[in-house]
Amino acid sequence: MLVDSDWVTAVHQVFRKIDTYSTLFHAIFLLCPPVLITSFVTDATSSSIYQRTLVSCYGVFYLALALSIVAYRLSPSHPLARYPGPFWYRTSSFCHAFLSVSGQRNTYLKALHERYGDVVRTGRVVYIGAFLGQIFPLVGISTVEEHVRRRRAWNRGLGPAALKEYEQLTTQRARQLADALEQQRRVSLEKWFDYFAYDLMSDMAFGGGSELMLEGDKDGVWSILQQGTRAASFFSTVPWLGLCIGKIPVAVRPLHIFITHGKEAVVKRMRCGSTTRDLFHYLNNEDLPDKEPAPMQQLVDDGILAVTAGSDTTASALTSIFFCLLTHPNVYASLCEEVDTFYPKGEDAFVTKHHGTMPYMNAVINEALRLYAPITTGGSRQVPRESDGVYAGSIYLSAGTTVYFPAYSLHRDARNFSFPDAFWPERWLIASGQVALEDARPPPSSTLKPTSSKFAHEEIAFIPFSAGPMNCVGRGFAMQEMRMVLCALAQRFRFRPREGWDIREYETHYKDYFVSTRPPLPAIVQPR
Repeated sequence: MLVDSDWVTAVHQVFRKIDTYSTLFHAIFLLCPPVLITSFVTDATSSSIYQRTLVSCYGVFYLALALSIVAYRLSPSHPLARYPGPFWYRTSSFCHAFLSVSGQRNTYLKALHERYGDVVRTGRVVYIGAFLGQIFPLVGISTVEEHVRRRRAWNRGLGPAALKEYEQLTTQRARQLADALEQQRRVSLEKWFDYFAYDLMSDMAFGGGSELMLEGDKDGVWSILQQGTRAASFFSTVPWLGLCIGKIPVAVRPLHIFITHGKEAVVKRMRCGSTTRDLFHYLNNEDLPDKEPAPMQQLVDDGILAVTAGSDTTASALTSIFFCLLTHPNVYASLCEEVDTFYPKGEDAFVTKHHGTMPYMNAVINEALRLYAPITTGGSRQVPRESDGVYAGSIYLSAGTTVYFPAYSLHRDARNFSFPDAFWPERWLIASGQVALEDARPPPSSTLKPTSSKFAHEEIAFIPFSAGPMNCVGRGFAMQEMRMVLCALAQRFRFRPREGWDIREYETHYKDYFVSTRPPLPAIVQPR
């Protein structure tokens, strides 16, 4: 049986030109053409013939459509044909989707850059260096204008004035973390950072409701989160499939549980009203009495985003920071020396007055974020489909092209940072002029001392919080958390790796599921 090529071409062109999240749209253009074709060529009075023909038509139609798409993507007429990349990755987004499930996307993309150069093409995605509701969560908005509009409440809620208001809330949770660790001898630090970050962000987004540091993760919150990030990593690459899967209750049960919990927390928070100026206070426009409250679905999406994105990334960053300190005792000693200078014994290290001006502590944080950015591949940007395309320097990007700037590749490129794979906080002091190059401690495991002609430090390539108008709105709060926790714990404790732990396991199990996973970090706690 033959399927008219005009039908295949028409459907192919429709999906090329229109990017929609309407399941009705997809159903019409993927399910209706074979029915219409069968009706034109078959005698409808014979049901058995009609059914067999319809099944055959569906098979031939989908095969022809797939071949048309693959042929176009491999053809010289494709707008991204000039850019190199793996053969199979140019044919289908599924290759990249399955790669994301492996957790190896960050290292694989770095290998692709080393092989093909600065610009690598995979499908209609160029690497440089799912939602279920009708309202997009902030992280899913691809247009700058809409992102800026939705971000206004977040900007108020995470601006300098609001951050000052949150200091007491952050201090309470950070002090609770330190007090809990004081009762321990052998700990898994990654779990405690998970608990701390989730409890704090629940306070921020919903006015409380989580006590993981007291009760443990009895409801499996982090298990649900990890399942969700893996699924989101896959479906963000093939979002049209996510639309279909999202209609199957069993397939999205963990996510549904989390959304239901978020909705209950929002309803409870709205019923109780404002008791503190937390993030929800701003997301619901409670700081603007003349402005209507945000829609319920938007509040649920934003609340869940605040808890998941805020806790997941901060917990990952804190775990990596302490991994670097545990495996570099000389750096740990230098950090403790600085902390003791700014906060001598008896002074409250939770007070933030010096946190932003402690050069070595901030260098340690930046260096850990450079090596282990919580979001290693970074968020995407899409050239507007209604545009004529754009030029990024000499690189032309056609309308509809999705672009990534993988932080892992940029941060570990020797052209951007000398000794890119070494944990070397001194690089930040050298770059800021606080330490002379010749006086700085050399990178670990290196017999070479960098010279001024070879020292590379391109801070424009440092993007752990992304860049531009759609960067991470929570950067200031995340830095506030990390500085407070690091300073306070360094003042009170000396951590060391647990006996028998192979430090190479951290790098091996550091996976990229959009947000990076936290490998186990077993440690011994000792009071200072």
